[in-house]
Amino acid sequence: MIPLSACALAVALPAIAALMPSAAAADQRDDFLAGRTRECPRCDLAGMNFKRRDLSGVDLTAANLREANFHDAKLVAARLAGADLTGANLNKANLSRADLAGANLREAMLYAANLDGAKLSGADLSSALMGTARFTRSDLSEAVLRNADLRKARLPEAVMIGADLSGAALDLAFLRGARLDGAGLRDTRLMGAELNNVSLVGADLSDANALGANLRGADLSRAVLAGANLRRANLYEAKLDTAVFRATTMPDGSIREE
Repeated sequence: MIPLSACALAVALPAIAALMPSAAAADQRDDFLAGRTRECPRCDLAGMNFKRRDLSGVDLTAANLREANFHDAKLVAARLAGADLTGANLNKANLSRADLAGANLREAMLYAANLDGAKLSGADLSSALMGTARFTRSDLSEAVLRNADLRKARLPEAVMIGADLSGAALDLAFLRGARLDGAGLRDTRLMGAELNNVSLVGADLSDANALGANLRGADLSRAVLAGANLRRANLYEAKLDTAVFRATTMPDGSIREE
């Protein structure tokens, strides 16, 4: 065996060191898939099948989970902040108290998923399918839900009671029949959203922009509409008797003070 010169070692050692992180990441990924560890931040798990797996408390922070299958999986208190879940199947998954802050959930399937108490601040849920999903007391502040579909289909309606949606973008979202009682919707964008038959009892819609939104048959009892923009909104058969108005722009462009 020919010994390496000092010069050759100086060249070889950095190259070997550069290979070590990727090798460690591969080992961590293999250990996670085999169930030997519950921590795999930034791992590439795109397209993997975790159907009905118990992944409670796992750390998949910033992981690549594009089109992964989490159907009926248990992800209670999972750490998924910044993860890429584009097109992932999360139907019937239990994500209660999960941290999904800043996660990419574009076009994800969340039908009948449980997201009660989950943190979704700044998450992108554009075009996600969320019919009958639960978001009770979830944090959806600054989240993007453009074209998201929360229609109730045949099962009980989507539940977002007490959810924080302040500053969220819900433009063109389908929330037909959803329950948003007591929800925080301050500064929320609801332009063109389908909100017919939605329950917004006691919700705070201060400074919300519901330009052209469909609120037909919506229950806005005790809802706060101070500074809200309802211009061109459909309020036919909506319950507004006990709603709170202050500098509210009504469908015809007039300003209602109380």
